[in-house]
Amino acid sequence: MRRTIAVLIALLAAVLAYTVAPTASAAPYCGIRWGSLPERAAATDTAPLVDVRAGRHTCFDRLVLDFAGDADGYSVRYVSAVRMDGSGQLVPLRGGAYLEVVAIAPAYDDAGRSTYRPANPRELVSVSGWRTFRQVAWAGSFEGQTTIGLGVRARLPFRAFTLDGPGDGSRLVIDVAHRW
Repeated sequence: MRRTIAVLIALLAAVLAYTVAPTASAAPYCGIRWGSLPERAAATDTAPLVDVRAGRHTCFDRLVLDFAGDADGYSVRYVSAVRMDGSGQLVPLRGGAYLEVVAIAPAYDDAGRSTYRPANPRELVSVSGWRTFRQVAWAGSFEGQTTIGLGVRARLPFRAFTLDGPGDGSRLVIDVAHRW
């Protein structure tokens, strides 16, 4: 009888261990499979920057750079500090991590006239109270490229890509996940 009880207890323990054991890998947050390594695309077209805007989504915060035509070159990466184009001066940013967003496109037209002039270079977009973004700041436009500093809560997964439109324009989109 003792032997039968011992076998039943061992069998029950094995069944419980199998059914309550954690899975080898948990599902990704919101299905996001992005990483935090640099992303870039070579420029084949450049058009001037005309606007910077942002939006909140269920699983990520989004930064959008709007261009007056086709623009598709960019570099987005985490850095220890964002610096001004041309001068190299530090761009102070709030947040636990900093993304340097470089669009291979100017913020001026062929005649050198500004196509995007931020009202407040330290706060291009108000992101107060957002889940991931902490600050969006101007870092300048110099020699055909424009740099923006994006302060985020922590080094989180991100993705960058370009889209056509609206109209004849194009957009550079940077999404940063709310968590891993």
